[in-house]
Amino acid sequence: KKSTMLASARPLITRTAVRSIYTLPDLKYGYAELEPIISGQIMEIHHSKHHNTYVTNLNAATEQLAEAQEKNDVTGIIQLQQAIKFNGGGHLNHSIFWENLAPPSKGGGGAPTGELATLIDEKFGSFDAMKTKLSASTVAVQGSGWGWLGYDKSTDSVAITTCFNQDPLQATTGLVPLFGIDVWEHAYYLDYKNVRPDYVNAIWGLANWSDVEARLAAAKK
Repeated sequence: KKSTMLASARPLITRTAVRSIYTLPDLKYGYAELEPIISGQIMEIHHSKHHNTYVTNLNAATEQLAEAQEKNDVTGIIQLQQAIKFNGGGHLNHSIFWENLAPPSKGGGGAPTGELATLIDEKFGSFDAMKTKLSASTVAVQGSGWGWLGYDKSTDSVAITTCFNQDPLQATTGLVPLFGIDVWEHAYYLDYKNVRPDYVNAIWGLANWSDVEARLAAAKK
């Protein structure tokens, strides 16, 4: 099994002096503000430990990549690709995830409006149908990964898909990420134990549709 509670909390790459090209983003809400759906304890560990480790490792890997390129070390360049994909994906995915969520007091929950709602209705028939399909796909991810609602620029439509581990959606599928659900165990295990469906069903109560709608608008430009 590839995921454990603290799998991504341990740095995979260590350097004594790494330039901080990438940084851990601040949250727009306190760790405890997503309770009771996500506990403050999980949020603090998830953001300050797990996401921070992806940032640390991405900075180290990109610095090593620059050194390998300077040396024309093709073997070294190739060896670093997986670390960049995993940690870069972890950084991208979580940066979206935090903004995809909001406490109900700050707009979390409810339903999408405007063009996003129209595209969802056109593709899935209704918002509830989309929720059911995305929830089922996300719960079914084997091991660790993400469920995504994405935008397909080629067809001007939305689509549902899943990604394993920390594979970044756009780089691996071409879909622009709109709304993601993290189903690595560290995202929910302290609260929901092994009952992943309860976590996935509950997280809709925190969906920040204004953020998702803004991502769609940006993708369509």
